[in-house]
Amino acid sequence: MELDLGAVRAFLAVVDGGHFTEAADRLGMTQQAVSKRIARLESDLGVPLLNRSRAGARPTEDGAAFLPQARALISLADHATAMLRARGRALRIDVLGRAAAPIDIVRDFYEAGDVEVDIVVSRGTVSRWTALTDGSVDAAFGRVNGPLPPGIERMPACLEPIPILVGHRHRLARRKRMPMGDLSGLTAWMPGNARDSEWAEYYRFLSAEFGVQIDTSGPVFGRDHIMEKVGASSDLIMFGNKAQFPGYPEVVQISVIDPTPVYPWSLMWHEANRHPSLPLLIAHVKNHFRAFAAGDQWLPARDRPLFPADPEPAL
Repeated sequence: MELDLGAVRAFLAVVDGGHFTEAADRLGMTQQAVSKRIARLESDLGVPLLNRSRAGARPTEDGAAFLPQARALISLADHATAMLRARGRALRIDVLGRAAAPIDIVRDFYEAGDVEVDIVVSRGTVSRWTALTDGSVDAAFGRVNGPLPPGIERMPACLEPIPILVGHRHRLARRKRMPMGDLSGLTAWMPGNARDSEWAEYYRFLSAEFGVQIDTSGPVFGRDHIMEKVGASSDLIMFGNKAQFPGYPEVVQISVIDPTPVYPWSLMWHEANRHPSLPLLIAHVKNHFRAFAAGDQWLPARDRPLFPADPEPAL
């Protein structure tokens, strides 16, 4: 016996809407056509699936038992269709933000070949796992701060050095670089660091290890407001780089060394994704990744297993 997916979809529409008329509107067909599809499905299965009344339609006992399998069938069919359609469109890549290292990786990838890319800037406002699973994005960059869901693959992408920004009147403004230890006891203003975001957790680890306090207070009124406040202050510091905030000469960037804190970017994708350009992106990232320099760079202990260090030179 072969089930008609159109009939299964009609059954779900009636269950979800509670009425044949609502299901017909949702599916863009007549009520009679919906009724015929469900009657054929009931005939194929040999059991009634719906109790019909003036109040609407509700699943029978057999209908309720069939419901999870019906949803799984339609989900699988929709997922397979979406994957095939994805093969003919641009590779959709979530870079999280436009002023971070992943945008440079994607630009280099684009300029090195002839792959069309569609850049998505989510800023963490949508679930990365959902987007990768349903195919709305093909690949995503970010920090992995927990177990990966089933089907999600990852690989190390890059370790982005994190400098500090200070105003030109700050006592540190004339320094080109400074040891991480010299920041102990200072407070870094990081407005907009959402409490549950992957980057906020990173800075909590950094604060705990080096004694730098992280102040997330204050609403974010935009880039100009943040830079005006930092540029006019004689004591504020902020983790960030001039690429994120171009065009503010009153703000100075200082490299942090001994060790240099680096942000751990991973590339993630779903194992079922069959976009023909995805393997090319994965290969590009793999070939350009530079290993963690344990003596010179710092990562939270949680991230270190995901970013192998350079092997010790042979004696």
